[in-house]
Amino acid sequence: MMSFRTKVFICLVTLALHGTSFAGEEKEKHLYTNKLVNSKSPYLLQHAHNPVNWYPWGKEALNRAKMEDKPIFLSIGYSTCHWCHVMEEESFSKPEIAKILNKYFVAIKVDREERRDLDNVYMKAVMNMTGQGGWPLTVFLTPELEPFYGGTYFPPEDKWGRPGLKTVLNSIADKWKNSRDEVLRSGKTLTGILHKQAQSKSKSGFSLGKDNLKKAYTAFASSFDSRYGGFGRAPKFPQGHSLSFLLRYWKRSGKQKSLKMAEKTLSLMARGGIYDHIGGGFHRYSTDAEWRIPHFEKMLYDQAILSRAYTEAYQATGNEEYARIAKEILEYLLRDMAHPEGGFYSAEDADSPLPENPKKKKEGAFYVWKKGEIVSALGKRNAEILNYHFGIKDAGNAPSDPHGEFKGKNIIYVAHDFKETAQHFKETETRIKKVIKASKKKLFAIRSRRPRPPLDDKVLTDWNGLAISSFAFASRVFDEPRYLEAAEESARFILANLIRENGRLMHRYREGDSAIPGMIDDYAFFIYGLFDLYEGTFDPEYIKEAERLTNEMLRLFWDEESGGFFFTAIDAETLLVRTKEIYDGATPSGNSIAALDLIRLGRLTMNTKFEAKAEALFKAFSDKIAQLPSAYTQTLIALDFALGPSKEIIIAGKRKSKDTKKMIRELYKPFIPNKVVAFRPAMEEEAKEASSVIKFLYNQAPLNGKATAYVCKNYVCNFPTTNPQEMLNLINGDVPPSPNSLQLNELDTR
Repeated sequence: MMSFRTKVFICLVTLALHGTSFAGEEKEKHLYTNKLVNSKSPYLLQHAHNPVNWYPWGKEALNRAKMEDKPIFLSIGYSTCHWCHVMEEESFSKPEIAKILNKYFVAIKVDREERRDLDNVYMKAVMNMTGQGGWPLTVFLTPELEPFYGGTYFPPEDKWGRPGLKTVLNSIADKWKNSRDEVLRSGKTLTGILHKQAQSKSKSGFSLGKDNLKKAYTAFASSFDSRYGGFGRAPKFPQGHSLSFLLRYWKRSGKQKSLKMAEKTLSLMARGGIYDHIGGGFHRYSTDAEWRIPHFEKMLYDQAILSRAYTEAYQATGNEEYARIAKEILEYLLRDMAHPEGGFYSAEDADSPLPENPKKKKEGAFYVWKKGEIVSALGKRNAEILNYHFGIKDAGNAPSDPHGEFKGKNIIYVAHDFKETAQHFKETETRIKKVIKASKKKLFAIRSRRPRPPLDDKVLTDWNGLAISSFAFASRVFDEPRYLEAAEESARFILANLIRENGRLMHRYREGDSAIPGMIDDYAFFIYGLFDLYEGTFDPEYIKEAERLTNEMLRLFWDEESGGFFFTAIDAETLLVRTKEIYDGATPSGNSIAALDLIRLGRLTMNTKFEAKAEALFKAFSDKIAQLPSAYTQTLIALDFALGPSKEIIIAGKRKSKDTKKMIRELYKPFIPNKVVAFRPAMEEEAKEASSVIKFLYNQAPLNGKATAYVCKNYVCNFPTTNPQEMLNLINGDVPPSPNSLQLNELDTR
């Protein structure tokens, strides 16, 4: 175990190597300084020395818009967004554009990762206006915050058949002055549409079933890229929760194609340039169909979701390559993204300083290689082997390069697997693997001396909840205590720094400051992490906190009239509309994860209100889900659990005994997604404490002092077994309860 001092030192070195230089932290003098300078958001700080008179979202800016009768120019992005950087450099750094903005508008800058609520509302507005969205998000609002015009990236001048920012700003300023009624009507019409969409509810409120799972599978099968894996055309996103759904559908239905689609996608993603073969971890998405050319930013949520998908695929198939990728993702997070006190940072930028010119940044500069660099580093023979394996070429290997970023550079991807490489060089696979491993180690050392991509070092509760879940789950599957330690440290960090004295969960932490009341994602994702952390540690305090937060989540976010969870809490800032989100995009929706939380908590606590709420949630969104179920795969994962068969499994025994550890190890080897696992300690005092939280545990004692498994379905348990293989047979065989079965809800739970 590393000491705290060692972790702090490593963190400081990491931050130095990342070259994080947010505005407001720099020592050099600046020509301009605006009101973003005191922000904690790395994204806002990047704009703190623009000539634009930026304001953060808040009363000062909103009151000024009303007082001066000016429209609001709202710009939403995030610190690792490539096109946000482009727009900042091309437009917001230019005095001539700043002059127009400052004269006619109140300019507000928002970090969408901090203010997901604002982004959620105004992204919907732009989607309604233009049919598409993305970041940077550009929205024009009335002083009453009603959107009337918007888009995403605007070039400074008219370009590519679209108006430039100068043209748009002058046109909007003219309309505000001379056609105000038209602008206001447009804003009110769009606001009315947003209200109607937010208030819409399922007309029939019907129960979802197995047919919805099948329809999603069929949709994936029809859009599957049988050559390269993934779904649809470029750009391609990893869609980790969709792959986890396909693994579950295979488990349920026995459809081999469901497994094969997941496997091919996971395998070819891991071969592509979207995966960092030198340092581990996945980039945001692939710009091409082959997973070759990535958008180079790395997000915490992608690592969490994908590491879990690869871990589950390893359970399902036993393929060691999936285990290797999962472990490399987690090791990347531990090495480069861990806060010294616990928890994980948010993201690494796509752009990074050029090694030969650190003042200039380019996308992927940290990750790409010239062929000559590799030959110099490895020597001729080893370089030949690595270059063949990874498709390295003299002129560079990017098949397309629309922005001229990769001329003469190589993106690392697996062009020929180990077997093909061994055959080409007439070597054994063992020898080739050894050469590649040693060569990658050398390249990693060289790359580590390059200027790193800037790091967004804020800690977000929701994304950390996903990371806690994945680390805790992987700790069981791979029997790796370091992963469990990382999960516990992250949870402790959030419990210590992001929960107020009144018990209210907060969203963001940076530099000693916790702020922004938690949204549904924060509650749902953190509860999700606490469940897996309980299964990793069997510490009942984690379930106790999960239950407390779940009750708070229901109080703050639940829609009593229509069902489902609102995005913002009842005590949150009043926005233009109060939305509900069920779509599972780059991250799962708060509602989809909350549904799974409610089901798991209901099974563990035997409190029927939780599962009743999950059923009401499914009904609340049933029209949307039934129409296009493949867009709601994390919700379908929860539905798959609810539909069953599912199991409640109790392991009883001495916590540190070899037979208990073996029983738990065997339980996590196969892919058994729809289960809750509880631990009944052999010691009486510990058993009483555990059963005070999980009521049915107390009477599930170990037999004859040996580790014992109780496999239950709907709280009816088969006769207990001390044999791990018999336990798995009972789980996988769906064996009916024996005549001497135990009914948990009839037990004396004390």
